[in-house]
Amino acid sequence: MILWFTFVQVGVAVIAGLLCVVLGLAGRRPSDLSVAGLALLELLLIAQIIVAIIAPLAGNPPTGSLLEFWVYLVSAALIPPAAVAWALLERSRWSTVIMGIGALAVAVMVWRMQAIWTIQVA
Repeated sequence: MILWFTFVQVGVAVIAGLLCVVLGLAGRRPSDLSVAGLALLELLLIAQIIVAIIAPLAGNPPTGSLLEFWVYLVSAALIPPAAVAWALLERSRWSTVIMGIGALAVAVMVWRMQAIWTIQVA
């Protein structure tokens, strides 16, 4: 993993998550703004999948469990589309909050993936 890219992903996830939680608690239903934050997060996760495929070939192998890393990455990539699908099926203020919680969960998962890739020894 690339450290600066991890910081970008965590930053976008936290900003999108807090935005969605605040909008949801303010009574706002899912909108283009809240969905766009999760769409950007999903694009970053897809880019992370590509980086995770190329990095070991370029001489940057993980120090931790490769299986654990990929489980985190695939799970994190599934959360934003699932949260958006839920929000579009049930258009309430709570679905916006759920999108925010999903984005915050992705932030924690990306940080854990960085730890698995760089710090942990298998």
